[in-house]
Amino acid sequence: MKACCGFGHRTVLANIDDSLYAAVINAVDAGYNMFYTGAMGEFDTRFSSAVRKAKVRYPQIKLICVKPYFTSNLNTNKEYYCSLYDNIIIPPEIIGIHYKAAIKARNQWMVDHCDLIICYVIRSYGGATQAVRYACNQGKHIINLGE
Repeated sequence: MKACCGFGHRTVLANIDDSLYAAVINAVDAGYNMFYTGAMGEFDTRFSSAVRKAKVRYPQIKLICVKPYFTSNLNTNKEYYCSLYDNIIIPPEIIGIHYKAAIKARNQWMVDHCDLIICYVIRSYGGATQAVRYACNQGKHIINLGE
């Protein structure tokens, strides 16, 4: 199973929806069928929307929400989350990590468990930038829609 994940800034300053959808479709056509999202900011919302749109054409693909830690709204809004994602996971490897380090650990887990990163990175700082740097150091294929 080939996996892809998305990383991007909390705020997206450009209209990337068409190019993001095209990147997802190209990934599916290349054999990617698992898509991981952190579901935390505007890019993640757009990435998830692009994958859900692609699921209309390719119902076999999966959109997985990877949370860095448990929050009560996962129980309170369980039906809502289940309507958006095929699965919601908290990687066992990061359970118990201090919450301030958990997002970085979750991002590294996502990179370690995928082959392709679709991202929107235009700044030299922040969590998305750190995740993409880590992916680059791991030799992952990266498509940056911010370039």
